[in-house]
Amino acid sequence: MIQRYSRAEMREIWTEQRKLEIWLQIELLASEALCARGTVPKKDFQQMKAKAAFSVDRCKELERVLNHDVIAFTTNVSENIGAPASRWLHFGLTSSDITDTAFAVQMVQSADILIQDLKALREVISVKAKKFQFTPMIGRSHGIHAEPTTFGLKMALMYDEFGRALRRIESAKEAVAIGKLSGAVGTSAHLSPQVEAFVCKRLGLRPAPIATQVIQRDLHAEFMTTLALVAASIERWATEFRHLQRTEVLEAEEFFAKGQKGSSAMPHKRNPITGERLTGLARVLRGNAVAALENVALWHERDISHSSVERIIFPDSCTLLDYMLVTLMKLTEGLIVYPENMERNLALSLGMWNSQTVLLALIKKGLTREDAYDLVQRNAMKTWQAKHAGDSAADFKTQLLGDPEVAKHLSKAELDKLCSLDFHFRQVKPRYKVLGL
Repeated sequence: MIQRYSRAEMREIWTEQRKLEIWLQIELLASEALCARGTVPKKDFQQMKAKAAFSVDRCKELERVLNHDVIAFTTNVSENIGAPASRWLHFGLTSSDITDTAFAVQMVQSADILIQDLKALREVISVKAKKFQFTPMIGRSHGIHAEPTTFGLKMALMYDEFGRALRRIESAKEAVAIGKLSGAVGTSAHLSPQVEAFVCKRLGLRPAPIATQVIQRDLHAEFMTTLALVAASIERWATEFRHLQRTEVLEAEEFFAKGQKGSSAMPHKRNPITGERLTGLARVLRGNAVAALENVALWHERDISHSSVERIIFPDSCTLLDYMLVTLMKLTEGLIVYPENMERNLALSLGMWNSQTVLLALIKKGLTREDAYDLVQRNAMKTWQAKHAGDSAADFKTQLLGDPEVAKHLSKAELDKLCSLDFHFRQVKPRYKVLGL
């Protein structure tokens, strides 16, 4: 059973308290490595480990004077450690060694939650895909009736798309799982790469093979654009479900709870508000991805233009995508499906969805593609005319049977076999097998 995380867990990752906890962990790991190398006296390290602590309120109080968050933090921790051991805190480090490495930890932890969200969503989708595997409905291209498909295949397509989303988040997690403790311009002048390697390993990260004062922001942009791409998939399916709920279609519908209201003016309304909300929120993530792309270009070995942006877009985007995935999962799980309306809509085009099947059969009989196309289209246009005239009995197969030119090549038995749903659904099971459904 897939564990379902709450949004509170995602928000917790990005709190000031959690961030400073990671900062302190990095500082102490660096001191531990320096102690093992003989730089920091064992007695001082024991004092650091025993007394190192911080208060968010005290850090904010100090920051109002110092106007520097990391110095405020190290000052507060040093106050608690006391002399002489506090002199070793932040030894050989620069602020970005702490902030960027902690940032990587936060992104990795956020990705873990998003990965679990996606696995849970795919479980829900798979249930719907299996239940409606052979539930026929009309497929549409350009919004117009095309050929039959099944609602199960539609859901299987969704299952496959979020499989790609899962792989993308896993890849993005791997991309950003990088820390650095290489100093003010990345030269490791004051701290051995072995210290960096020790700290990163303990945090589950890889050391950056080369860095400036910061980890390069193309990695962070990769993470953010991945979030935006997953959100685009959410929007794609939210839009699909919204279309299916249109009154003229009504093949599927968002769950409408007892006591829920649809409109302040029209009591009859049952609106696809969840799908609309998801569609709108995807735009926010796309905008944040653009901001992350603009963060890639920094001056020389580092400027601070990216920092203010990241403090907003990363907590917001991770929390937002978590919410969107959980919301889409609930929407999909509660989706009301109307097979009878699918059958009704399938019948609206009077069997003209068999046009390609008949076209190909006539080509096999020896007609040129152009002659076969003209023959089939002629009967399809007659069917449209009959439909608009109100003669629903004159369906496509009836028109074909009444055409002497068609009769020269295809018998009634052949047309009966060609104009069937079974013909279109022969490959449904193999498709499911490929997807592991």
